[in-house]
Order: sequence, then structure tokens, then C-alpha cells
Amino acid sequence: MRLWTLALACCALLSVGAVAKAEEYKLTADSFRQEGVPQGSVTSFKWKGKIYPGTEQDYWIYVPKQYDASKPACVMVFLDGGGFVSEGGFRAPTVFDNLIAKGQMPVTIGVFVNPGVVPPSRQGALPRYNRSLEYDGLGDRYAKFLMEEILPEVGKKYNLTKDGNGRAICGASSGGICAFTAAWERPDQFSKVFSMIGSFTNLRGSQDYPSLIRKMEPKPIRVYLQEGSNDQDIYSGSWYISNLDMMWALRYARYDYKWTLGDRGHDGQQGAMLLPEALRWLWRDYPSPIKTPVNTPQPIMNVLKDGEAWQTVAGDYQSANALASDGKGDVYFADNATHRILKVSAEGSPSVVRESVGEVNALAVAPDGALLVAYADKRVVSYSTNGRERVVVKGIPVRDLTVNSKGEIYATETLGGNIWLFTESGKKKLLDSGVAGVNRLVLTPDQSLLIVGQTALGGGAYRGKGSVPSVALSQIPMLTSYQIQADSSLAYAQPYFDLSMPHEQGKHEAAGMAVDTKGWLYVTSNTGVQYCDQAGRVNGIIANPDFKPTTSVAFGGAKLDTLFATAGNRVYRRRTQAKGALPFQAPITPPPPRL
Repeated sequence: MRLWTLALACCALLSVGAVAKAEEYKLTADSFRQEGVPQGSVTSFKWKGKIYPGTEQDYWIYVPKQYDASKPACVMVFLDGGGFVSEGGFRAPTVFDNLIAKGQMPVTIGVFVNPGVVPPSRQGALPRYNRSLEYDGLGDRYAKFLMEEILPEVGKKYNLTKDGNGRAICGASSGGICAFTAAWERPDQFSKVFSMIGSFTNLRGSQDYPSLIRKMEPKPIRVYLQEGSNDQDIYSGSWYISNLDMMWALRYARYDYKWTLGDRGHDGQQGAMLLPEALRWLWRDYPSPIKTPVNTPQPIMNVLKDGEAWQTVAGDYQSANALASDGKGDVYFADNATHRILKVSAEGSPSVVRESVGEVNALAVAPDGALLVAYADKRVVSYSTNGRERVVVKGIPVRDLTVNSKGEIYATETLGGNIWLFTESGKKKLLDSGVAGVNRLVLTPDQSLLIVGQTALGGGAYRGKGSVPSVALSQIPMLTSYQIQADSSLAYAQPYFDLSMPHEQGKHEAAGMAVDTKGWLYVTSNTGVQYCDQAGRVNGIIANPDFKPTTSVAFGGAKLDTLFATAGNRVYRRRTQAKGALPFQAPITPPPPRL
């Protein structure tokens, strides 16, 4: 038996008409061969990939008769491809033939991909079926599989458009959630989604999507959802309720979506009937681009400006990290690969501040304008505005530091799990210890709280000196909030800010943090720049620039209304409706939070 047949045996939903006692949804004329309609060709292939090691995949390529190699063709990917390419199920090639002939969809090459199977290593052993791994989880791995393996391979034979506006993706059940995930993660690659009876339940975390849609900066994707009111209700959740939740989330965030509800169970009968309608709707105005939703009620839109996106202001460095703002609009950052500290001016032009320096862990600005640098060789050095260089602290491997309006330095030491207080005169005081993976830190605008991020380190515990309950850090994606006392010591630590965890990442890392004058916290992560209210809740997520994880963040610009971020080898900026609060400036009392 072929491997794709074995994989599809786990997906009975693709057998059209599997549920009794529900309305029969009959295929329309567009799903049957029509006289005089040019017929495309279907060819089968096999693939052995690297992103999913050891897997073998069957896939098929449909090429319409109207294909012209001199013109880039649109492309549509189907998950569980064997069920869609056959003439006994969804009949996608026939539907393509009819709609392309009528001009109701563009000339489109279909790519039908089955889930991967790892063949058994010995006789009598089972293969490893990758369907749930590939389809049910969040994250960009499957999108990368298509972008880096399957579509480039198809592109060797056919001229495919590289414009995401000319790319669509479709699937049913777990394939439906995978289709949405691919577009969600990479809207630049897939802009149109048809999800039938999508598995948006807690199989591998996809129950989080309705919340993410409400919180995340809107994306330019179009979504057709089909569901049945008698769909399954099992250990991971209710398919009907989860799809309703998806529909309401898309509606809330003003996405271009269509929702069709029938009364079937977990089968493909209604989806097969709807395939022509869904394709017409998805491609209805091509080549006009899919628009990003605007004027949405999402909290993140209180920060973002319509029409403003991330812009590269300093690029092509080997690395870029450790942002710090001086309050005049200039933002400093380090390029450790070339041992330089650089500055991006308020006007946006980068320049070198210091060369031939050591490896930089963190930068901060003092009230007198001095630039403080924490080096990996266990030194904190102050560079004054008149060029004076002075070692403030040595012998402690400081990971991050921030300076309050009194010139006091709060610092973290990851290796020892320590939080320190340094004065400019060189005095040091240990404030907490044993804080596993202690990493970045930031002061609230009124300088009454110190927020500390942590990175999971193996089986380390989350607690410091008895102030936080001992809980496995990898299970608790939070930031700790300390109250600062009159003598600048710390008390009443609580795991306070509850972050959104990227799927398949068994830890969280608050790689960089900043605050605005309203007391809202901005935290970089693989998910995006997470926007937290004072009560510790993620209210919004700003998309990462160029789909790269952000590593540090700071407010800069002449009005402190521009958010700067590092990602990969570049520094980006984006104008916002917020105004940053800098720790070395006079404290600002923000408005009280909504509880």
C-alpha cells in the first residue's frame, strides 16, 4: 500500500458523505467535466524532505491547459492532497478546469501534498505518521516546508508567481487549521485560505487562534470557513464551537472572511460542494491585493498608526542588539560581530560611536547622558558625553542593566541568577539571588516596579529568595514584577506578566523590554512585540519585522513616539501613537489600570 494511502487512512473525513442523518450536499455542475472545457494535466511525484527529517511525501501537480510558461502562474496548495486531487472526492482539478475556463479564477497551478510518513526501520514495525505533527500545531514550520522545499521543487518545472497575493491554500480538518497557520505565519506567501471543518481545538495548541486573531496586528489574508453543526466533540474540544470562535474573532478584527455553516458532521460533503463557490470568492478580485484590516477595535490599534509599518534604518550588520535611547531621539545599539557600538539619530541615519570594543551584553543611558556598557568580560563601563571612560563595576558578568532617575543601576546576572543594585560610585548590593535564567529588566514609568524577564534553563526553578513559588520555569511564560522600596531594595516579587508562548518553543525569553508613559509594557519575542497592560495581560501583539524574532526594543525619535527594534542583522523603526518613558528621566505616574 502506498504511503499516502496509509496516511489518509487516518483522515476519514475526506470520504465524502461519511455521516448519516444530515442533509445531503450535492456537487454542482462546476465539479463535473463540461463539454468543450480544456482539461489540465495531473502528474504525481514523491519527495524526501529535510525540514521533517526522514519523511516521504506523495504530491501531485495540476497544470491547467491555459498555462503559459512565459507568464507566472498563480498557485494553490491543498493539504491531504490525495483526497482533493482524485475524481471521487473533491474533484479539485475538474473544478479548476471549469472555473479557469469561465475566467472565475486565474490560471492556477494546483499543488496537492500529502502528509509525511517516516517508513519503518524494520519489517513488522509501523511507519511514523507525521500528519498531526505537520498540521495541528502552531508555528511556521509547515509554511517553511512549502516555501523552502515543495514550491521551489515545483518551480523548477513551472513558472510560479512569488507574490503571495497569487497564492492560496486549502485543507480540511487538521489540514484546515494547517492551511490557516501557513497564511497566518506567512501572509506574504499565502493570502487566501479555504478551511473546511478546521481542527481549531486543543490538539496541539490551535485553540489559541481566536485569541491571537483578536490581539495580533491585522494581517492581509482572506479566509473562507466551512463548518457543520454536527461536527465532532471530543477530548480536545468541540469543532463547531471552535470554528464559531474563529468566525467571531475574524469578524471582531475586521478580516475579509466568509462563514458557511451546514448540519453535517466531520466529513467533506459540504466542503466538496462549496469548493467552486469558495474558489470564486477567494479569487474574486484578483489581481487586486488582499487588504490589511483597518479601523479595528483591537487594543493594539491604540498603539499602531494606519499606514505605518516597520522600516529598516540600519541594516546588513552581522548582528544588532542591545538598544538604548538617550532621550534626544538617538538610539544606540551594538554590533558584536564587528565590535562596534553605533547610534541611529532621530533623523534615522546610523553612525559609529565606538570601535574595537569588547562583546556587549547591554547598553543604558545615565541621567547625565553617559552611555553605560555591560561587557561580557565582567565590566560595566561609563562613557561620558565629554569622552571620559570609567569602569563602574568589574568582576560581575552583567546581562542587562537599567538606570533610574537617581543614577542607580539595576542589573541582572544570568549565571548566578542574581539581581544587583550598583551606584555610580561603584557600591554594589545583591537584591535577589537564585532567580533561574534571570535576563532582561525594565522600570515602570513611575519607577515603583522593576520588571524582570527570565530564560528557561533546563529544569531550573522560577523562584528567587523565597519570594516566588517554586514552579518549573518552562511551564510558566511570565515576567516577574518586583516592588521597589524606599531604599531601592526589592520586595513582593510575583510572576506577573503572562506572555503568549510560541508553539514548539518550550521556553519564553523576554529578549527586550520597553514601557510607555501610560505604563504599558512592550516585550520582544518570537511571537512578536507583545503589548501588556499594567495588570499583566497581553492585550496586543505587533508583528515582527520581516518575520524575524525581535531581540531588543526601545522608544526613540525626537518625540519618543517611534518604536525601535532589532531583529537579525538589522535595526527597524515604526512610528506609533504611544510615547516612550525612559528610566533615567523623572518618574511619570501613569493612569491606573483597568482591572
